[in-house]
Amino acid sequence: MTIPLRSPLGARLSCGASGGGPRAARLAALTLAAFLCAACTVGPDFKPPEAGAPDDYADRQRAPLPQVASVTEKTDPDPQWWHGFNDPVLDALIDRAIADNLTLRQAVLRIVAARQQARAAGARGLPQVNGTGSYTYQKLGLKGILESRGIPGKIDRLGAPDSPLNDIAPDAGAQASSAGKQFLEEADKPVNLYTLGVDASWELDLFGRVRRGVEAANAQTESAMEDRNDALVSLEAEVARTYAMLRGAQLLDRIARDEVRVAQDTLDLTRSRQRSGLASQTDVERADAQLGAVAAQLPQFEQQAAQALNALAVLLGQPPGTLDAELSTPGAVPPVPPAVPVGLPASLARRRPDIRRAEADLHAATAQVGESIAEMFPDISLTGQFGFRATQASYLTRWASHFYSIGPQVSIPIFQGGALRAQVAIAKADQAASVLNYRQTVLSALRDVDDALVRYRTDQARQVTLQRVADANARAFDLARDGYRSGLNSFIDVLDTERQLSDSRVQLAQQTVQVTTDLVALYKALGGGWQGHEIDPARLGDAAAEAAGAGTAGTDRADGGASSQPVGGAVPALR
Repeated sequence: MTIPLRSPLGARLSCGASGGGPRAARLAALTLAAFLCAACTVGPDFKPPEAGAPDDYADRQRAPLPQVASVTEKTDPDPQWWHGFNDPVLDALIDRAIADNLTLRQAVLRIVAARQQARAAGARGLPQVNGTGSYTYQKLGLKGILESRGIPGKIDRLGAPDSPLNDIAPDAGAQASSAGKQFLEEADKPVNLYTLGVDASWELDLFGRVRRGVEAANAQTESAMEDRNDALVSLEAEVARTYAMLRGAQLLDRIARDEVRVAQDTLDLTRSRQRSGLASQTDVERADAQLGAVAAQLPQFEQQAAQALNALAVLLGQPPGTLDAELSTPGAVPPVPPAVPVGLPASLARRRPDIRRAEADLHAATAQVGESIAEMFPDISLTGQFGFRATQASYLTRWASHFYSIGPQVSIPIFQGGALRAQVAIAKADQAASVLNYRQTVLSALRDVDDALVRYRTDQARQVTLQRVADANARAFDLARDGYRSGLNSFIDVLDTERQLSDSRVQLAQQTVQVTTDLVALYKALGGGWQGHEIDPARLGDAAAEAAGAGTAGTDRADGGASSQPVGGAVPALR
């Protein structure tokens, strides 16, 4: 007999059985047919989207400003771009941050969770075997069932004088009636029922529901890995930026202390001239006020340096104050290289982790569409059961107490109130949103790079101008002070040139830090920094062991434990 079926999506299916032939042959034929159908996977197949960068994007880039270090698109940026600053201290700090940063460890553990989700999704397509055992004390109620069918009356008639059994033997009817009544009494007594067995089931996944689920889970794992890569890029950039701010605060502090010494010399000179009658008390007070104004800047620079030190310590997974002794000695602001490779805009899709994550999310959403469509088709499983059942525990070991069952099980969605179609619509809407999110991510990446290039170039131009201003103010101050000593200039000229020199030196130092942080932001926008620190999948077990607080990880156990395969180490050893 063949029963034609039609799924909610209109696909014509058939399920049935034919008489004749051994049961094993029929089961084998059913299994073979299931495997022949297993190649069917419903739903859309994922195709990587185009990055969407305009063809003339490179031509529309701003041309490098004159007298400014250039950028080149001929080569991609160095994955370990911070080495271009030629600062061993910065190199060491970034290496330590990669090893110990707590946010990065959390991202790694999310990869561990995603991989286990993929493993669980794949397990749905494998045979499921469970051991069973039970003991129940129950009353079967068989006597009531027999009475409802009139069996006791028939047993009584067996003992009647006219019972046909009396023709066989004189007391056969009476003996049969007595035996029947005894059976009814025994059937009404409670019994102990012991059961011991094994249940097995295997979903054949004819329409790819499990396969689509595995595909979606694997894509979500890729998304988690790109999320970790994005966190790594952000971490490296943040360490470099904070380090530059630390060195900048130390530079400003050094400039302020130099200005304090100059202001003190000017005050001493003014007092000396006032004692000689060549300067007024007003000039002395103005010189003293200038000294105080410069000295008042020192606390804010000390504060900035302390805050940068604390921020670096936290980025390295350490408590504040840990790096004070190591980095308190002033150092130079990391200089920018003469030329910066940025690569072609089209290569951003493979370099930016956020674009790669958006693509993985789109892949997962596409697979979930297929998974939701597969829910609308019949679900066929092979099930089997084998075990022993007896009313006495000692009989569980006897072959006579065994039982078994095997056969296919079909579940066909007939009426779900529109829930399955709604799930398909939701999945398609999520897929469409993921497409838009991918396009938005690409546009944001292009904007980040363009903005970073503009900032880097324009701030370099401003730095060149401020350098000329600072040099000119230094020469003007020297001339004004020499003229004041010789009586050719007034003290107002000295104060004005000293104030201008101080302001220009501070602005130049701040702009030097700004250019360095601009370059860090540019490297971050370009997506460099994760390529040299890929995670070895075989070592993710280290992170899982640390998360679980145990030394093992592996197969399932009833107590939620794991297999006996030992793993050790910690999250830092993932490069």
